[in-house]
Amino acid sequence: MSSRVVGYNNILIISTATMKTTTFDVSAATCFRVPPPSSSSLYSSNLCHTSFSVLNSLNPPHRRRISVAVPSKFPNFRREVALKGNLEAVRVPTSVPVRVAYELLLAGHRYLDVRTPEEFNAGHTPDAINIPYMFRVGSGMTKNNNFVREVSSHFRKDDEIIVGCQHGKKSMLAASDLLVAGFTGLTDMAGGYAAWTQNGLPTEQ
Repeated sequence: MSSRVVGYNNILIISTATMKTTTFDVSAATCFRVPPPSSSSLYSSNLCHTSFSVLNSLNPPHRRRISVAVPSKFPNFRREVALKGNLEAVRVPTSVPVRVAYELLLAGHRYLDVRTPEEFNAGHTPDAINIPYMFRVGSGMTKNNNFVREVSSHFRKDDEIIVGCQHGKKSMLAASDLLVAGFTGLTDMAGGYAAWTQNGLPTEQ
């Protein structure tokens, strides 16, 4: 993995073959994907972790952009960056395989199922709480604008929560929204309920 400085206030982290490059426009607190840069670069390493800190030394009050590597399995991944005058930590929820998630549930974690009610009623993990991240509308999907508020009515922000969906993509988006909202005990279940059933783990209806 390598990096280069682009302009005065841009830091660009170039992705590996399995990653995409994502730019954070810090002044606007939004993020959008950009094409990979050229191979001319400086060196960097170990910057794509579950949690990492961004250098907090950019002093000029100009627009600042930071590009970070994001797993390519989440091409529509969007992150809001919390700002308090300076650049702060940018975090991605921890993601674990279904068997690890099962062990965590046995240890006392709670399970948040973010699938649609139809998917949930067809089968789910034992004792799961269903709060849809998206609803099916016609042939498409629409986001549940009350998602964070509904989760807050069932969970404390320091609860240990496994977040799962059908295949593992919406759960990462949902967990990311909850992380921004201040939830601290989040774990995404990679592969979703499909992987759960493929591994022969307990289900109920």
